[in-house]
Amino acid sequence: MTQKTLRVGIAGYGVVGTRRRQFIDSHPNLKTVAVCDQKFEQIGTMPDGVRCFVNYQQLLEEPLDVLFVSLPNYLAAEVTIAGLQKGLHVFCEKPPGRDVDDIKNVIAVEKQHPQLVLKYGFNHRYHDSVREALRIIQTEELGTVVNLRGTYGKSKIIPFAGEWRAERKYAGGGILLDQGIHMVDLMRLFSGDFVEVKSFVSNSFWHHDVEDNAYALMKDRKGRVAILHSTATQWQHRFSLDIALSEGYLELHGILTGSKSYGEETLIIGKRDESHKGTDRHETIKYLADNSWRDEIYEFADVILNGGRLLHGSSEEALATMKLVYQIYWEDPDWREAFHITKPE
Repeated sequence: MTQKTLRVGIAGYGVVGTRRRQFIDSHPNLKTVAVCDQKFEQIGTMPDGVRCFVNYQQLLEEPLDVLFVSLPNYLAAEVTIAGLQKGLHVFCEKPPGRDVDDIKNVIAVEKQHPQLVLKYGFNHRYHDSVREALRIIQTEELGTVVNLRGTYGKSKIIPFAGEWRAERKYAGGGILLDQGIHMVDLMRLFSGDFVEVKSFVSNSFWHHDVEDNAYALMKDRKGRVAILHSTATQWQHRFSLDIALSEGYLELHGILTGSKSYGEETLIIGKRDESHKGTDRHETIKYLADNSWRDEIYEFADVILNGGRLLHGSSEEALATMKLVYQIYWEDPDWREAFHITKPE
């Protein structure tokens, strides 16, 4: 039996929204029929027949099955809730909102609509280097995790036009919440939940009311430690995650993005050598194509059409990652006091 075509609306038709559409429309059972963005001056129809609206309220009056939310942090939870209340399956970009309460409010509404699928776009979990590293860890081919060390950085707070990312009332946080949340999420993926956190958070370079650097030491239940640096003062964009294992190591360098500014995506796999000189043999895998956006959208569509559970990006995972981000904020007493951060519960 032929499956129905799901009618998709995209709230926020900027850089991310337009890229999402590319992979939405490549799916045989998804079709973008309407979008909204503040750049549109009035209601209309694009040359390809897709309806365009000025705001999400207008968009939600269209007959839709699925809503993609690619809006600023201060609108993400509000529009996700509105979509669920309209009876739509929702895919929302990270972060799920400005703070932990935002995602808790979404989950409260989600529970009222158990027939709907809600997924968050923690896209890095779908990169091939990450998936291969996770497979090696789960199969214990190189033993068990000993520790992790990650840096994710770029050269400023505001990557695109518009000022909202640099203002706490709109963004909720700075580089850690905007970009570093990916590294936080990956560390949780590879190690599990962390039960003890120490941190320093700073806005001493760009002087916005959101952070431009966050440094964290995090310990999990097994005593394994992760070291995190999320930074907006990395003049050459960088993604790097080192994972020490009992019988070897994994090094993830670079991440394929639309801008290509993080360099080649590579995974280095090395085995422990008893020699005092260290390991002299390793394998380097280079990944030339980024299928992460396609794969996470296709998984989302498959769960809608065929049932089952999301592999990644559930609201529970989003909540856990947001709690850890806010734990990092809270653990710096100066940052906590300056911006009235409450301990996540």
